[in-house]
Amino acid sequence: MTTPTDQRQTPTPHATPDPGAEQLALIPIPQQVSMESGHRLMPANGRISYRGPRAVDHMGRISFLSAQLAQEIREQTGLTWSSAQGARWSAWIELNIDPSLSPQAYKLRIKQGSPAVSVCGGDWEGLRYGVQTLRQIIRQRGALLPCLQIEDQPVMPVRSYSLDVTRGRVPTMAWLKAWVDKLAFYKYNQLQLYVEHTFGFDGLSESWRGTSPLQPQDILELDTYCLQQGIELVPSLSTFGHHYMTLRTRSWRALGEFPEQADRPYSFIERQEHHTLNVTDPKAFEFSCSIIDSYAQLFSSRKFNIGGDETFDLGKGQSKQRAQEVGADKLYADYLVSLCDHLTEQGREPMFWGDIAVSMPGVLDRLPKDFPLLNWLYAPDIDDSKVKLVAQTGLPQYVCSAVQAWNGLLPKVHDAWSNISRLDRFGQQYAAVGAMVTDWGDYGHINDPVMSIPGLVYGAQYAWQPDGPDFDQMNVLISRLEYGDQSGRYLDALSRASQAVSFGWNDMVTYAELNNGQGQVNTDVSDFLASVHGSTAWPTQATTPLAQARKHYLELCLQHLQETRATNDLLLQASADLARAAASSTRPGYENSHAQLLACQGQFLFNELGLSLAQRAGLVTSAEAESAPKPTELAGQLESWFEQYRARWRQTSRESELRRISAVVWAFADLLRQ
Repeated sequence: MTTPTDQRQTPTPHATPDPGAEQLALIPIPQQVSMESGHRLMPANGRISYRGPRAVDHMGRISFLSAQLAQEIREQTGLTWSSAQGARWSAWIELNIDPSLSPQAYKLRIKQGSPAVSVCGGDWEGLRYGVQTLRQIIRQRGALLPCLQIEDQPVMPVRSYSLDVTRGRVPTMAWLKAWVDKLAFYKYNQLQLYVEHTFGFDGLSESWRGTSPLQPQDILELDTYCLQQGIELVPSLSTFGHHYMTLRTRSWRALGEFPEQADRPYSFIERQEHHTLNVTDPKAFEFSCSIIDSYAQLFSSRKFNIGGDETFDLGKGQSKQRAQEVGADKLYADYLVSLCDHLTEQGREPMFWGDIAVSMPGVLDRLPKDFPLLNWLYAPDIDDSKVKLVAQTGLPQYVCSAVQAWNGLLPKVHDAWSNISRLDRFGQQYAAVGAMVTDWGDYGHINDPVMSIPGLVYGAQYAWQPDGPDFDQMNVLISRLEYGDQSGRYLDALSRASQAVSFGWNDMVTYAELNNGQGQVNTDVSDFLASVHGSTAWPTQATTPLAQARKHYLELCLQHLQETRATNDLLLQASADLARAAASSTRPGYENSHAQLLACQGQFLFNELGLSLAQRAGLVTSAEAESAPKPTELAGQLESWFEQYRARWRQTSRESELRRISAVVWAFADLLRQ
């Protein structure tokens, strides 16, 4: 559920060094912080004790918080601390719950006297957030803590993260748990795993085979882990559109709007365009209810995201006649409401993506007013019109932004900041009940998971406090806290690298998929390009020779391709700055810096590939391609780089559909050798 984007960007100014380099970097920035004179030195044999009410359903979580805090102390200071519960046990750090505070609010005090540290929450969630703030302080100051007082609470009651685990990459359980740890550290309280076909449903093996799907046991295990961390794991399942893989099977193709297209070659682009159920077939509703009922049983949450986005083919295929009789908007609303009714009859709370509802007249008024619409708006310069529209209908809504990492090796850092910070301000203005950050993997999910960290942290900040710092200030905080770079420049370097794109992964996929597999123009891809660029800029027809169509596409990219030499110089400089910042980090940064430097190397080669293709098509001169590697050399460099990429993939993800990315890269290596 994304829109076509171009990874190439206008460079933003470099971050200005922050003169307050010794200040704490706390994210989200607390509402009130009062620094006091003095410090407290942690004792070698300290204790953490919970002094609050002993509600049975909270005690396991309290124990987890104490253990989490003790682990942080051990990792940052080498000290081994113990835990206790009850007022009779002395403690250097006291944890408590005070119902007089607002829900999710907390107070943190580090002072002279006893206890040295007190963390008090208005409820268990508030206590959890206070502990995370204390962990952030310890992570930066070690055993010598500054005296201070903090009073804090979030603006948005729900701060959700939606992670794509279906479009090519299925993470390992170890990585998913590590991601939950990071979400908890930055005070999220909801996680959704976006699933289309990569779940091992009984009877749907045709759809999920070869994808390393998640299994019921995985969800049960992850749900328990999320509960410990205070994060609600909400099921998110495509139940209307986005059934591309299922509708290509022998068993289920008849349920689609265009079953006759089920045997077309697999396409990254087509899977984003054609995937909608024929809602006039009663078996479609049976199918949707069946997967909903099976999936819902695995979660402790009563919420359920039923999807409902991007139903582009609705009313155009098998349901065309019915749509002409009653209107496509009625077809859509009736099906969505029926799915919502199915869930509410079971005592569950549906939610749904809002793109179709806000674009079809009459749909919004028909939707149930008790459940949130997920209002996804990803443009970096988004305005408030659609947030205001939903608010005026009385529908509760989540404002849903994006980490801007899909379709490329490097994340669009500035776009992510601009989109997230703007949209969360609109959410506050129009009383949204939640904010969600979405993390997509279109075109095979080539983007490494760590590329989403900047967007994750932006989302944490601006959902908690929309009136947050500007881009440069925020990046300095993230560089210090997340990457351990006290110079504050790490994220600035990554942002500059992300702008050095002249030929991206989306360009490679498009160029490759213009071939329909038989040496002719893929009309589906051609139609997609015409819809994006207009028929004047894209004059390609079905009878156009493939070589000419590909040349037309390179002409659309030509301005950037002509600047490849300068672009790659910028990329090399940003890469050097990344490596320099990682080397001086106060914490091991190998995992992130390795993945990011690997992505920079890959993007350098992708840029060279685009220039080589343009030279072959006669679009650039020898002077513009000066110092470029020979095509055969470039082919070998791509293959060598990709072996490192595949090894990195397997550190975080199951095998999944890595083969599809491999096929594209190797096809270009073969093409270079022709």
